Amino acid sequence: MVDRQVELLTRQGCPMCAAAATQLAQLAGELGFVLAVTDVDVAAAAGDTALRAEFGDRLPVVLLDGTEHSYWEVDETRLRADLVR
Repeated sequence: MVDRQVELLTRQGCPMCAAAATQLAQLAGELGFVLAVTDVDVAAAAGDTALRAEFGDRLPVVLLDGTEHSYWEVDETRLRADLVR
């Protein structure tokens, strides 16, 4: 079985991002996916400005296996369905 990668794009001080991170951490334990959290501002300060340029105005963003899955909130129903495919 291949581990599925869920990445949360976030930034410091974003309450919606914090809520999404908590929700995804719980789901990762239940559904067995790998969760990565990336702060787009930290990434930009380190030289990778692409994520902030593309997604910075609609955080949080959930990526599933590198592809945008949802933004502003976790679409849990859709995520569950997509993880079993």
